[in-house]
Amino acid sequence: MNDKFSKIGFILSIVGAAVGLGNAWKFPYMTGSNGGSAFVLVYLFFTLIVGLSIFFAEMAMGKISRSDTVNAFKSLALKHSKLWSFAGIFMITGILVASFYTLIIGWVMRYAISSFNTLPNDMSASGALFETFVTQNIFEQILYFSLAFFAYFFVLTKGVKAGIERINLWLIPILFVLLMLMLGFSFGMDGFSKATEFLLVPDFSKLNKTSIFMALGLAFFTMCVGIGCILSYSVNLDDKTNLFTSSLYVVILNVLISIIIGLIVFTFVFEFDYDVMSGPGLVFVALPTLFAKIGAFGNILSFTFFIALVFAGLTSAISMVEPCILYLHKNFNLSRVKAIFIVGSVVYTLGIMCALSGINDTKHTLEFFGKDFFSILDLLASNILLPLGGIAFCIFVGFYMEKNRLKELFLPHMGQIIFNAWYFLLRFVAPICVMCVFLNEFDLIEILISKIGF
Repeated sequence: MNDKFSKIGFILSIVGAAVGLGNAWKFPYMTGSNGGSAFVLVYLFFTLIVGLSIFFAEMAMGKISRSDTVNAFKSLALKHSKLWSFAGIFMITGILVASFYTLIIGWVMRYAISSFNTLPNDMSASGALFETFVTQNIFEQILYFSLAFFAYFFVLTKGVKAGIERINLWLIPILFVLLMLMLGFSFGMDGFSKATEFLLVPDFSKLNKTSIFMALGLAFFTMCVGIGCILSYSVNLDDKTNLFTSSLYVVILNVLISIIIGLIVFTFVFEFDYDVMSGPGLVFVALPTLFAKIGAFGNILSFTFFIALVFAGLTSAISMVEPCILYLHKNFNLSRVKAIFIVGSVVYTLGIMCALSGINDTKHTLEFFGKDFFSILDLLASNILLPLGGIAFCIFVGFYMEKNRLKELFLPHMGQIIFNAWYFLLRFVAPICVMCVFLNEFDLIEILISKIGF
């Protein structure tokens, strides 16, 4: 039985992994706060330099080893193979992220359904509705969380070809069509020209050190590297697939969808004179209010927008848990269904705890070191494990894998010059950049600079 990705299936599955809810609120928010197009250009630069470098590294490990994350490190290491097998621990990052990510998908589902009701007319009412939902309404949170959870874990039970590839073959084109419909509607609004200028005419005077670090971090995270997802998908990649062009397609589509979402969001923001620096609350608080100002058609736009986000979220969640499922399936002689059940049980339990940590009546029991459980998982996964995982992949492929095997894999697709450039970036540039992001997250760069005396 052929359970390998087709070329288009691999591209769309990786795009599905990369394009997620962050493209809808994190990209517009960061862009709005950091100079518009200037930030986008820096983000694109780092996507090609850092994100794509690690992307190729994970792809090489999966394609050559044909194994899960742990055994890929172990079998490909030139030395210290047992020690390197522990680097496979970074695949649990996907489980941690999927736990609270699925909860957020549930929120988006709820907002899609709520689009059929009367939308809030002002920001205070919209904020109050969101606050009530996340701090008091545990029943609805668990309901929508469960719907999202069972939706993508059911897809995973179907395997690579019939499950992961098929869902991405449908959902990613539908996502693109929905976004194009909303973009087409935006053309007729006065705010569209302002949104276009904001995203396409750079103002480098608004960039600073923080902006650059934010662009670097966003580029790293949106390429879905550092957790073994690309490695796991590459295990099932057909030998005829052109690795270089397929990867470029992923980058282009990921950036394109981010910009389209940015144009849509900023069109509404400028149309109704809303603050471009309003932050993450833009999606759940501001946009429903802006849609309400359009009238009856605003409900349709609201549903279209939020259902598109549901599709984007589900395809990303699938990729996050696949590395652990593959590991359990290959190493413990478990059927894929049993492996999914184990991973799913962990995700569901942690997700429920995340929901309860925001509810007024229960949050005090789920606070540790002054932080709620949701925030702790987010901090551990996004700010610590994810960048450390990226650094591990850089160092391993750059210094502990046989270079000739990498040449055999990539030279037919990218040529000697591009290969040498990638190999240099992977060994020396990408790990330093990711380490800077890691240090900056905890303000350690400022401390180091002050110690040195600059």
